[in-house]
Amino acid sequence: MTLIPVPAFQDNYLWVLHDGQRALVVDPGDAQPVLDLLRRDGLQLDTILVTHHHADHVGGVDRLRNETGARVIGTGRERIPEPLRKVVGGDEVEALGIRFRVIDVPGHTAGHIAFLADDVDGRPLLFCGDTLFSGGCGRLFEGTPAQMLASLDALAALPASTRVCCAHEYTLSNLRFARAVEPANQALLQYQQQCEALRQRGQPTLPAVLGEERRINPFLRSREPDVARAAQAFNGADPRDAVAVFAAIRQWKNDFR
Repeated sequence: MTLIPVPAFQDNYLWVLHDGQRALVVDPGDAQPVLDLLRRDGLQLDTILVTHHHADHVGGVDRLRNETGARVIGTGRERIPEPLRKVVGGDEVEALGIRFRVIDVPGHTAGHIAFLADDVDGRPLLFCGDTLFSGGCGRLFEGTPAQMLASLDALAALPASTRVCCAHEYTLSNLRFARAVEPANQALLQYQQQCEALRQRGQPTLPAVLGEERRINPFLRSREPDVARAAQAFNGADPRDAVAVFAAIRQWKNDFR
């Protein structure tokens, strides 16, 4: 299987997975770069997976469906361009011979889902939309801090080798904030240097690896003493309350420059 992050807009990635003949695409906010890739590589689009309803994730769905005949599978709790197969957490779908498990991950939006394949070329593969980013997480547009923390906990419990296919190249800005939260985290410093080198070469920082994210991502580390102390210093959050810690660092990130 070949996994390709297709750049779109300013910082989106439209993830394409293909076997040399058939392809699937995740969250195609823009149809044109996907159509260009399909034509260039002689691929037939088989499936469109959609994690949530925001325009930069669904804007190309209708055109891709109409021009390729691809089926659409997306969250059943939000308004997604129809016709589509509506799925929710616990459902399973198959595409390109791969079985994906649907995980409910509300927080960024109320009905956000993720798609997990347990084994693609020997490793798990996660399409998580705007829930988990490398070094960060999505803003809480529709959900609560408790919902988002629970969603991130569910993702953090996946195998350490899981490849995390986030929908935006936000990594460097996320890591600058993460360093403000945990300045003594040496794994974070090393990861930041690696990602800066990738971007200087014009390469994506994604997919991320979940085991690395557990070591460097403050939004997966709300229960770590250094993160809890940083949240307490920011707004007095109770360091014993993981939801309060998470809410504090999410608000801090919202205002961070």
